[in-house]
Amino acid sequence: MNIELFIAQGILSKDKSNFSFPVIKLSIVSVALGLAIMIIAVAVTSGFKNTIADKVIGFGSHLQITSFNLNRSYETEPVLINQPFYPGLKDSAGIRHIQVFAAKSGLIKTENQIHGVVLKGIWTDFDWSFFQDKIIEGNRLNIDEKQQTDDVLISKKIMNTLQLNLGDAIRVYFVNPEEMTPRGRKFNIAGVYETGLEEFDDLYLIGDIRHVQRLNNWGNDEVSGFEVFVSNFRDIDRLTDMVYHSIGYDLNATSIKDIYPQIFEWLDLQDMNVIIILTLMIVVAAINMISTLLILILEKTNMIGVLKALGANNRSVRKIFLYNAAFIIVRGLFIGNLLGISIALLQKHFHLIKLNQESYYVSSVPIQLDFLPIVLLNVGTLVICLLFMLIPSHVIARISPVKAIRWD
Repeated sequence: MNIELFIAQGILSKDKSNFSFPVIKLSIVSVALGLAIMIIAVAVTSGFKNTIADKVIGFGSHLQITSFNLNRSYETEPVLINQPFYPGLKDSAGIRHIQVFAAKSGLIKTENQIHGVVLKGIWTDFDWSFFQDKIIEGNRLNIDEKQQTDDVLISKKIMNTLQLNLGDAIRVYFVNPEEMTPRGRKFNIAGVYETGLEEFDDLYLIGDIRHVQRLNNWGNDEVSGFEVFVSNFRDIDRLTDMVYHSIGYDLNATSIKDIYPQIFEWLDLQDMNVIIILTLMIVVAAINMISTLLILILEKTNMIGVLKALGANNRSVRKIFLYNAAFIIVRGLFIGNLLGISIALLQKHFHLIKLNQESYYVSSVPIQLDFLPIVLLNVGTLVICLLFMLIPSHVIARISPVKAIRWD
C-alpha cells in the first residue's frame, strides 16, 4: 500500500474552515485559466497560420516551375508545355497535383475608373478545390479544350471598386513592349470570388489561358510555368529541392515561401507570441503552486513533526506534499481543458469573435484544434509545475520533529 498517497488523499480536506482551502481553490483556478489560455493561444495561432497559408497556396500553389531568370514581374518568359515532368510529376511521392498557368498584366477601364490587374490564365488541368467555397456569386469557369471562353472570375473587391455586377462585360487593355498601342479584350464576369487576401483580391482575374498566349504572341505549347501542389506543407522545402534538381538547368523551382516571404515571415512571428504566452502562463501557475505548497506545509507542520517522530524520512514526507500538488494540478488541468476546448469549439463553429478581414486576412478568429498539442500542453504543465514543487518541498527537511510537535 502506498502510505504517502493515502495520507495525501486525506490532507486535501473539504473542510472550508482550513486556512489552506481558499488558497487551494485559487491554485486550481490559476492552473485552469493558464491551461485554457494556452489551449486557445495555440488553437488560434495554428488556425491563423494554416488558414492564411492555405489561402496563399490555393492561389499560388506550393511551388512554381518557371523559366530560369531574375524577372520578378508579371511579364514572364515562356516555357514549353511539353516537358518530361508534365504531367507525370504528380505521380511522384509527396506531389499531389501539377497544372499549367500563364499571367499577363493589364488595366480594366470603365467609364469613370481604371484598375490595374493581372489576368491569370488557367487550363483544363486547373484544381478548383481551393475556389469551391471562395466563389460567392456566379459559377466557376468552364474551360473547354476546343472552344475558347471569354468568361472570367473577378474578385469582390475589384467588382465593388469599379461598381460592376455579375454578368457585366468589362474591357481590359494589355501592353506588349514591342507594340505601340495596347490590345483590348472584352470579358464577361461569370463569377465573383473572395479570399480575404488583399494581395490577390485586389489584383487577379482568372480566365482562359489561351487569351494570355495570344496577347503575348505565344504558341499553344507555351505557358508562363507550372504550379505544383504537395501533399504535406512540411515537406515543401525538401520537395522544392527535389523538383529543382529534376527539371533541367533552364528551369527554376521556387517555393511559395520564397515567392511571398513577407506573408510567411509574418506567420512565423506568431510562434514567438505563443511562446511568450505559454511561458507566462506556466510561470504564473508554478508560482501559485509554490505558494500553495508552502502554505500547506506551514499548516501541516505539526503533522510533519508527528510523521517524522514515527520514523518517516524527509523523502517520504516530501512525496506526500508532491502528491497533494499533483492532485491540485490535475484538477486544474481538467477544468482548463474543459474551458479552453469549449471556448475554442464555440469560436470555430459560431465565429463569435469577428476580425477586420482587410487587416487580418480572415473575417473571424480562426481555430484549429489538434489532439497532440493539447496533450503536450497538459503533460508539459504537469511536469514543469511538479518540478517547481521540488523547491518548496525541501523546506520539510528543515522541520524538527520536536519543535513541530510542540508548535501546535
